[in-house]
Amino acid sequence: MPEWIQHVTSTVWLLNRAVAGGIAGPSQSPLLLSLSLSPSPSLSLSLSHLLLISLSTFIHFCVWTSRANMGLFILLMLLCFQWTAAPAADEITWTYTGLVGQSEWSAYFPDCRGTSQSPIDVVTTLTKYDPSLIPLTPLGYSQHGNKPFTLYNNGHTAVIELPEWMGLGGLPWLFTAVQMHLHWGSGGPSHGGSEHTINGLSADAELHVVHYNSELYPNMSAAMTQKDGLAVLGILIVTGEETNLAFNSILNYLSRIRHADQKVPIPAFDVQSLLPKDLGRYYRYNGSLTTPPCYQSVIWTVFHERVQISKAQLLKMETILYSSKADNPDRMLLQDNYRATQPLNHRVVFASFSAEAWKELSSGEVTAIVIGVMCGCVGLAVIIRFIVKTIRMKEPEKAKEKKQDMALNSTSEAEKKEEPSSPLQTEP
Repeated sequence: MPEWIQHVTSTVWLLNRAVAGGIAGPSQSPLLLSLSLSPSPSLSLSLSHLLLISLSTFIHFCVWTSRANMGLFILLMLLCFQWTAAPAADEITWTYTGLVGQSEWSAYFPDCRGTSQSPIDVVTTLTKYDPSLIPLTPLGYSQHGNKPFTLYNNGHTAVIELPEWMGLGGLPWLFTAVQMHLHWGSGGPSHGGSEHTINGLSADAELHVVHYNSELYPNMSAAMTQKDGLAVLGILIVTGEETNLAFNSILNYLSRIRHADQKVPIPAFDVQSLLPKDLGRYYRYNGSLTTPPCYQSVIWTVFHERVQISKAQLLKMETILYSSKADNPDRMLLQDNYRATQPLNHRVVFASFSAEAWKELSSGEVTAIVIGVMCGCVGLAVIIRFIVKTIRMKEPEKAKEKKQDMALNSTSEAEKKEEPSSPLQTEP
């Protein structure tokens, strides 16, 4: 057996002993780094194990390099430093800005540079009408029961964990609800905050309701890496004057989870009250998680109808939470937690409704048009009535004047007939 194979075999034994807490012998090979410490998200070693392995490896390198090729030694050292410089993906603390901000996600999370990423800008003129897209059916959204929900600050957003009996119908498979969360900006109304945009225009915030494919996969962890594993509802949020009482079921409790990793139970509420009233008009496309690890496993449904909250509610959302932990003296407000829109690439965005202009109107716009038409009809009727009344008032006056003229004419003719002709004078 060649000497390098013997070293490989002994190195594997050394690594197993080190991880298990054993003491390695002095005669093992330095090929430990190139074989057993290749980058793997599933491998997680403690610091003491790494120190033990590194020390043993260094000693074995010193012994082995007296007989081994120096070029191979240098190559192994480079592989060692390359692996130690790249931490596992699940150990990286990502952010929206900074050193591990969204512009750098792809360097740490390979899926974030995929070709089917989310969110996107929905250009309505480029969508394709699909008559097979039926209205979605929330299952159990209103049947929250007596068990409280859990509200959680994960350092990136506010998450509401949902019970497993909630689900979603109207898709090719049955999807079970997992959680919902919010994305927002920092500048108040009309300054952006939503992840998806429509024709380049942002909403003030966005609500996501996350489900996993419970027909094909046993849980969220198994489903989230599969192409058809997840289904997420995207609800665009705008601001107005009226308070949305449904959203107070979340916003009123944000003060209890101000810092990252804080969690609190909150009273259960009707989740469907957060959704638009029209669940039949939406955009559908295949995309990804909008946060690392950016798995391209999401069937996205972005509703056409927006949901409205008050300016005070938006302000609370933007200013009350911190992305830092409670023991961190440098507090950082949790703001602008939305990802920039991603290229559509080869994908097609489908619409559940026709793109004709009159069908593009929301229920509020249709109501406004109907009221406007009715007001116009009433105004036109008033004008017509006024004109008719004016004409009718003038007709008797004209008839009276005509009778007076006729009477005067008759009198004049009679007087002319009664006048005697003068007698002729004759000579004697």
